[in-house]
Amino acid sequence: MEAALDLVGGKWKMLILYHLRGARLRFGELRRMVGNVSEKMLSQQLKEMVADGLLRRIDHQTVPPHVEYETTSFGADLCDTMQPMCEWGERHMQAIEGLAGARTRRTTQA
Repeated sequence: MEAALDLVGGKWKMLILYHLRGARLRFGELRRMVGNVSEKMLSQQLKEMVADGLLRRIDHQTVPPHVEYETTSFGADLCDTMQPMCEWGERHMQAIEGLAGARTRRTTQA
């Protein structure tokens, strides 16, 4: 578990992998899909994931720049292990949303 968390720890890496599963996306497309991530943070996370061998960066060597990202076989294998967690989240979405709302209320009341 520690080895996997070392590669995908943090807020954004699992979401990045989830959205790239079976797809090849440009930076802007990926940013819109992931959500509230800043350009700087997304860029940093992508660089780390490329360096770790989870993603492949495809530079089409054009002007303006055209760069795409996709999972490597190593990253795709990790994506496959995440599928049960995604299914668990879907089954328990209502409870998770309730917990998140309660957590927000506690934080604002403190």
